[in-house]
Amino acid sequence: MSASMKECLQLQLLEMEMLFSMFPNQGEVKLEDVNALTNIKRYLEGTREALPPKIEFVITLQIEEPKVKIDLQVTMPHSYPYAALQLFGRSSELDRQQQLLLNKGLTSYVGTFDPGELCVCAAIQWLQDNSASYFLNRKLMYEPSTQAKPVKNTFLRMWIYSHHIYQQDLRKKILDVGKRLDVTGFCMTGKPGIICVEGFKEHCEEFWHTIRYPNWKHISCKHAESIETEGNGEDLRLFHSFEELLLEAHGDYGLRNDYHMNLGQFLEFLKKHKSEHVFQILFGIESKSSDS
Repeated sequence: MSASMKECLQLQLLEMEMLFSMFPNQGEVKLEDVNALTNIKRYLEGTREALPPKIEFVITLQIEEPKVKIDLQVTMPHSYPYAALQLFGRSSELDRQQQLLLNKGLTSYVGTFDPGELCVCAAIQWLQDNSASYFLNRKLMYEPSTQAKPVKNTFLRMWIYSHHIYQQDLRKKILDVGKRLDVTGFCMTGKPGIICVEGFKEHCEEFWHTIRYPNWKHISCKHAESIETEGNGEDLRLFHSFEELLLEAHGDYGLRNDYHMNLGQFLEFLKKHKSEHVFQILFGIESKSSDS
């Protein structure tokens, strides 16, 4: 069943009201944009013409047994609940593998809802009812067992090219998303802008989806490297954290944003991280098509 954008946003506000009533204490529901709900209300009232940013927030859940906390990250696409809700649960008490299994279970459960059904509250209830087994499984993983079977995961490294990356708010968003998703890599600001992100496939794809919203033009994934692994992928990482890379620019253009970054320095950086082969991929392709 289809629904208008305004109907969807009205349903989202209704669900947010329910969540704030369920979690009334300060800090339990943390909006990524504190003005998000106000902007949606203004849009629905007709006092704002531009479509407001989607609602993104984190709910901190207290699990009684065992005594642990789970942070549930929620993103509501504009057409939710007729479009799939984006959810991701994380806890410092879970390792990467168990966290991945927890989110697979959560995603599978939410996928049983029909289009048009609000499901954040149900997802919270599912976590409260089912998360204990994942924490228990983490303990069992470290007990000797001849029956244990390794679980394969896909480790992914994405090389992303943008015409430029200048804006402070965009740079902050890229760094925040990278650190939130526990991926590693870098963001080279300036012209051109280059991003490398590596980690489990699900995390990298979420990173790629998130930074492109709402409409980042002149950006593309030029190259991706995937490796099947039975471990946590730490030995496959070329970078130890996700950081901003600042290089010298050619020339001094004052306030103008048309300077090119020193690609010689960038090549040296890639060599230090065993990635010099990507230089040809990134800039060889770009030199053939100026409209990338």
